[in-house]
Order: sequence, then structure tokens, then C-alpha cells
Amino acid sequence: MGESSRPCTVWLGSETGILKGVSVSRKQAFNFCNSLQLSRQHEVRTLCWADAAESELLVAAVDGTVKTFSVEKGAFTDTRSCGDPAEGCFVGMAVLDNGASLVTCAESGLLRVWRDESREPATEIRVGSDIARMRQNPERRHNVATGGKENCLKVWDLEKPDKPVFTAKNLRSDWLDLRRPHWVKDMAFIPGSDKVVTCTGHHQVHVYDPSTPQRRPVLEATYGEYPLTTLSLPAAGDSVVVGNTHGQIAVLDLRKGLVRGCFKGLAGGVRGLQCHASQPLVASCGLDRFLRIHSLENRRVQHKVYLKSRLNCLLLASRPLEEAECAVGEDGQEVKEEDDDEDEVWDAMEQVDEQEQNLKRKTPEEEADNSNRNAQENFQSKTSEEGENLEKKTPEEAPPKNKTKKRKKAQA
Repeated sequence: MGESSRPCTVWLGSETGILKGVSVSRKQAFNFCNSLQLSRQHEVRTLCWADAAESELLVAAVDGTVKTFSVEKGAFTDTRSCGDPAEGCFVGMAVLDNGASLVTCAESGLLRVWRDESREPATEIRVGSDIARMRQNPERRHNVATGGKENCLKVWDLEKPDKPVFTAKNLRSDWLDLRRPHWVKDMAFIPGSDKVVTCTGHHQVHVYDPSTPQRRPVLEATYGEYPLTTLSLPAAGDSVVVGNTHGQIAVLDLRKGLVRGCFKGLAGGVRGLQCHASQPLVASCGLDRFLRIHSLENRRVQHKVYLKSRLNCLLLASRPLEEAECAVGEDGQEVKEEDDDEDEVWDAMEQVDEQEQNLKRKTPEEEADNSNRNAQENFQSKTSEEGENLEKKTPEEAPPKNKTKKRKKAQA
């Protein structure tokens, strides 16, 4: 594409199998897909960068394939099979050795490491059943964390895959001495330490510290009443941003476990959430088909784009979001950004003048007076009609007078 081939700054995957790129600086969005192959079988589940230069993008689909998308060319360049659809959807993906190896994890608990272009995995680990998420440690690339429903947090070293280096212990029983269920939905490694923060399907946020002998959480916090689905860490690392199934996003303090603030404007469950690496921004997507970028400082919406499809995941570029421009490849289709300024639409509409008497509502006293007047008028009209009917009767219709008395005298 030459000089015009510049990457988008936000990438998203949809349920219909479309890879969407958004240019925040140009306020435009583009679809990258083959329109002849759009189906639920190609639903995009997770995204990750293929190299440190962010020149290629890896797209994992429901059918077990991983596609390579060239950001420079604006088109898909390679497809490889990395699993069976019967094993479940992909819940995480990562790269090792600057793209030489690929790590995938499915819902069934099969974690695989793929070398180069080999069709067989070099390493296969069973991390448990009902896995909800796998995340990579950005500082120690060979360490990954897994967790799911009734599957506690585990940290694995891919160079020593025999057993996990850390296995979390279930929570203590409640005050009735009943076992508390555990359901890890997402996790992240806190930068500058060995700590791992998780969110659960029981609206809990836990912080684990593998460097200590304690295997239970060193910090427990709760947010809202609905299951948490995803989380992300800002660049500072002293807080965490979480989202739930009812479209609520909040910032929690990792030192005290308190809620710092909440974000507004969402209308559906949050599926994807990521904080920018250098800017105080957080991007979110989900069932309401919108990409929203909020400011972490004032928690206001900075950008809002309607993308027409339900969204599963997103990925941000490490460069400033408003710096780069997006190029449309051969398969790209432009999608306009949602306009937030609704005042112009209302100003352009014609004004309709209505009479004040139609707009004015009557008070209860006036309505009671009107009902009494109507009742009196109805009563007067009925009495006048009866009087007129009596006056109009003929002599034949009038009842006979003294007829019975004459009959009795005749009989006597």
C-alpha cells in the first residue's frame, strides 16, 4: 500500500467474524474480512500482536484457526489450524521469542505451544477444565496464568511445564461454614511485582502474591452485584479497571480495595477492556456494538464509535491513539463513526406550534367541576324529555276516570 498503509490504533473482533480497525485521529472505522465467508464459525475470540513492532496481528476464531493479518498491507496473509472446535473456543493467545512460537489455550483446558509453522504442538499442558481466560506476563514472557469456573488461579512456566509454579487456594468458608464457590473470569500481572489480580463471576476482585507462602488472596474486594467479565491495569499499576455483564465499568484501588470511580454511557455487557500503555485512556467494547474510549482522569467519554456488530475483544496499539492514521486495504470497508453531537439534529428539525389550551392540563378541581356540570345537564335534559312526553299523550292514551265506580253501581 506504500505510504498510505498506516495502521489503525484500535482493533476489534466481532461475533460475525469481522476484524474491525478504528482510526481515532480520522474518526473512522474499517472492516477487514472476506464478505463471502462471514458466519458464526469464523467468530473472532481473541487478538494479539505477532511481533514487538506491531506490524502483524493474530486473529483466533471459533473454528480453531489462527489468521495472520498484515497491518501494512491491510489484508490477511496466512491461516493455520491450532485446535479443534470440539475442544472449545480460544480463551487466550500469546507469542514467544518475538513471534517464533505461538501459545494458545482453549476452554477445555488444553494449553499448547506451537513452534514456527509446525502442524503439531511442541508442548501441550492440561491446565484444568472450564477455563475462562489465559493471560501472559508481559515482563516474563514464558509465564502465563489460567483460571476458570471452579478452577483456581494457576501460574505456569512454559519452560518447565510439568507443574504450575503457583496454585491459588480456595477462599475460606463463609460464616455458616459453607464452601464459597470460585469462578475466575479474567486476570492480569501487576507490573513490577509477582502479584496477580483476578476478577470473578461472583463480582469479586482478588490479589494474589506468589512470592509469599500464602496461597489465598492478600486483598479481597467486591464491586456491584453482577458477574465481572474482564479487567485491565492502567500504566501506574496501583489500580484496576473492571467491567461486568450489565455494562458497568469501575476503577478499584488495589491498595485498599475501594472504588475510585465509575464510567457511564454503556448499555450492554462488557466483553473487552484494555488500558493504554502510555496514555490515561481505557477502551471498552461489548454487546451494545460500541467502542468507547474513556479518560481515566475525568472518566468522560473521549471517543465513541458504532461498529454494527456485537464485539468480543479489542487490542490497542502502543503508540498514541490519535497519532497514526488508518489505511484501508483491499478487503477494507469504511464504517463511519457515531456522531455524539445530537444538538445539530434537533436544531435542524421543524418546530410545530400547538395551542396552549391543548397543552395545558386541567387541575383536579377543574375536572371535578366539569363532571358536576355534565351530571346536572344530563339530569335536566332527562326531566325535560319526560315532561314533553306526558304533554304529548292523546285522550285515548290517558287512563279512564271513575269507570270502576259506574260498574259497581250498575251491579247493585
